[in-house]
Amino acid sequence: MSGAGWTGWPLVALGGAAGACLRYVVDRAVQARHESVFPWGTLTVNAVGSLLLGLLTGSAWGAAGPGAALLGTGLCGALTTYSTFSHETLRLAELGRARAAAANAVVTPVVALGAVWSGLVLVRYLAG
Repeated sequence: MSGAGWTGWPLVALGGAAGACLRYVVDRAVQARHESVFPWGTLTVNAVGSLLLGLLTGSAWGAAGPGAALLGTGLCGALTTYSTFSHETLRLAELGRARAAAANAVVTPVVALGAVWSGLVLVRYLAG
């Protein structure tokens, strides 16, 4: 592996540790406020993480380097969660909550893609 690969991993690990902890705290806080089987916490972290990644991608921090490793790959990569989204969607279907599962399967990707695009557009607009 090249030198660049070995030097960036501590930043990815640090960002990932922060992102995973943040994901857990936000997910639990959001889910505690809803008496619904719908995974609002996971949807929230995926939307926020995607928006943040869009903002980073459009900024100087999004360029390859320490900022991208720490904040993009590390923080946003751990904050967002495709595996939990998939598991929760499957679990809803297994519990007979087909409409909630279908809603989650459609809404989450649309919201996440919309959030990353919005962040990118916003940074580009502000940069002129």
